[in-house]
Parts: sequence; structure tokens; C-alpha cells
Amino acid sequence: MISRRDFFKTSAVGAAAAVVAPTLASAEDAALPPAIAALESMKAQAKPITNDERRMRIEQARNLMAQNKLDAIMMSGGTSLIYFSNIRWWLSERFFAMVLPAKGEPFYVCPAFEEDRAREQISAGPLGGKADVRTWQEDEDPYARLVQGLKDRGIANGRVGVEERTYFVYSDSLALEAPQLKLVSAIPVTAGCRMIKSGSELALLQLANDVTLKAYEAAWKSLKEGMTQNDFAGLVSAAHEKLGFSGGAGVQVGEYSALPHGSSKPQVVREGTILLIDGGCKVEGYESDISRTFVLGKPTDKMKKVFDIEHRAQSAALAAAKVGVACGDVDAAARKVIEDAGYGPGYKYFGHRVGHGIGMDGHEWPYLVRGNNTRLLPNMCFSDEPGIYIRGEFGVRLEDCMHIAENGAVLFTPQSPSLEEPFGKR
Repeated sequence: MISRRDFFKTSAVGAAAAVVAPTLASAEDAALPPAIAALESMKAQAKPITNDERRMRIEQARNLMAQNKLDAIMMSGGTSLIYFSNIRWWLSERFFAMVLPAKGEPFYVCPAFEEDRAREQISAGPLGGKADVRTWQEDEDPYARLVQGLKDRGIANGRVGVEERTYFVYSDSLALEAPQLKLVSAIPVTAGCRMIKSGSELALLQLANDVTLKAYEAAWKSLKEGMTQNDFAGLVSAAHEKLGFSGGAGVQVGEYSALPHGSSKPQVVREGTILLIDGGCKVEGYESDISRTFVLGKPTDKMKKVFDIEHRAQSAALAAAKVGVACGDVDAAARKVIEDAGYGPGYKYFGHRVGHGIGMDGHEWPYLVRGNNTRLLPNMCFSDEPGIYIRGEFGVRLEDCMHIAENGAVLFTPQSPSLEEPFGKR
């Protein structure tokens, strides 16, 4: 399934290629607008997560397994597998899994013809050394290997947590193979670890946000009348590339900015046009997510009024996001500003939650949404992105990401000052 971010990125590839058509680096720079050509790579600033940190994650996972009375967790390909093991494995019809028991060494179930590739990644990961890899041939049952591995660790009829993005066919097949096992969600463990960021994770998130904001500003300085939304998206992608990372943005122009995730219909920038851009990049596996709204030329009074309301709503969410506050109360703080200004009730003009967790996935736990009573903890990270969308006219969304510090929330990027000068200074 393609994500919103991947859709935007893919949509921009063709436009980016048109902007950067020559193959030589010097020719590429000559083809770029000056603001983008002047950008310098920031790639050397990215410090990868170490295996020592991954080992600490595994110990924390075991602590959470004990608290939640889980005997083991099972992870297939995806972000959580990378988070704990640095194994990068695609999901397919062939079953592969890492099983992490609360006690004892992990083991792996792997297609036999993939064993060398699996062992290569395992040996370079946090556990290294000799690994227990249980292989299966194409005509054999992989779930029997998994059940035997659990039995060898004393787990014959315990509680096994299944990582949330594991294919249903995997967990269903395990349930049929071993009905005595109780399969439950592993989210209390995986989310319990991943939603609290370490110092090194915060540094990577900061860098990702710095890169995207620089890319946005360089693209904005290069905006010209007559460009299409794909032309401008190509500039955003090219700017990210100059900064050393793959990134991009969805671009919505004029009335299409009133659709929170936009439209693929052709759109052209004219004098007085409002643009809403939303996207980011990934740095060593950690994502940015920033939205900016701005106007080519002079905005109308109504646009400026709506921007001001939106700015106050984003500030209200930021001020509300303190340790111990319920996630839903952060959403309520921003929503009240928008409703009090006449853009209500409820979801009428502000149709989505105020924010989502962010880290290795662009959207992850927890979520700043009505009814979520999860309490904020230090070093949780979220987007702060209220929006006001007036169908048939325009929309305004400001999005910056924040982390929760002991004394309140801190943005990774400065808020946007205005529709005419959308990039603030630190």
C-alpha cells in the first residue's frame, strides 16, 4: 500500500527530473533556480542509531513484556523490526519473523533460500554472533518452526504479542498451528518503546525537520507564476536532493488547498494564488512532516484573517502540550480557537485531528485526537497541525513537529509568520 508521503514523492519525481534534466553535477546546478543551486549537503550531520542503543531498546521491550504479561512478541518486516534489530525485510507471502521472548535469546523463522541474507543482517545488528535461524523449504510449514522455537524457550501455551503491521495470514496461520497460544497485540511493547524518543532520535528528527524547512524555503524563493503544482513539487524534491536526502511535498493550489490531502487535478499558480504544501524527508530512518501555506503576491483580507486564526490555534495546541496532559486536550485547545472564531462546530471546517505521533513512521502513536486520554510523557514527539478548510475557496494549514520537554512542548521548527513571509527565523 502506498502512503500519502510516498504518493506525493512519486508524483514529484517526474517534475523533479524535468527540473534537473542534465546528468553532470555542474549542469544540474546550472539548471536549478539559484536558491536551490546554492544549497549544500547536510548528510554528514546525520548520526546513525548504534547497536548499543538497539540493545537498550530490546531490554526495555522485555521490561514492558513483563509488565503486560507477554511471553514473547513476534515481528515481521516493517518499522518495528528495524527499530529493534536493524533488519530490513519486505513483507511477502513467504513468512519471515523475529521472535523476541521475554526471557532467553530471540530466534528467527526464515525461508531457507533467504538464510544467508538473513544471517548477514542479523550478524550486523545489536545481537550479532551466532543466531538461532529456523529455516523452512517452500513445501514446508513455517509456523511449525515458529511453534517449536517457542516451545524450546518454554512457551508452549503462553501469551504472544503480534506486531500491529504483521499480515493477518501470518497470525491466523500461527493461531491454527498452535490454538493453545493466546495471540494478543504487541502495541503496548512496540509503541511503549517507540513513542519515547532518545537523545539520538531527537537529534535525527531535528535534522530531518531542518532539512525540509530549508528545502521548502529554497523552493518558495523559486516560485513563479504559471508553474503547476507538479512543477513546484519538483522544486521541493530537487531542494531536498541538494541537501543530501530524498524528500518531497504534496502541493495544492487555490481552491484545492481546501482539501486536506489535496487533489491530483491540474493546478496552475497565478498572482494572488494560495498554496498549501505538506511533506518531508527521512534522515537515518526518522521523518519530518511540515506544512506551509503561502500566497504568490498579495493575500486577500479573508486569507490573512484565516491565517491568523490558524496561527493562534497552532500556538494554543503547543501551549497545551505539557507532561501529564491528555492527548485529547491538546486537540481541544486548538479546536476551541477555531470554533470561537466562527469556523465550527466540531469538524465542519477543521476536519482532522490536531496531530499524530512521529518518529520512524510519519504517523505513529500516540495521536492528538478527541477522546484519547493517553497522558503526554517527556520525549514524545508529535505534529501540531490544525487546519481551516473552506470548500470552494481555500484552506490554511500550519504544521510543525514538536517534542514534549519537562517544562512544555518545543517545536523543531519556527512557526510560520505570515502568508507573505512563510519562513520564520530561529
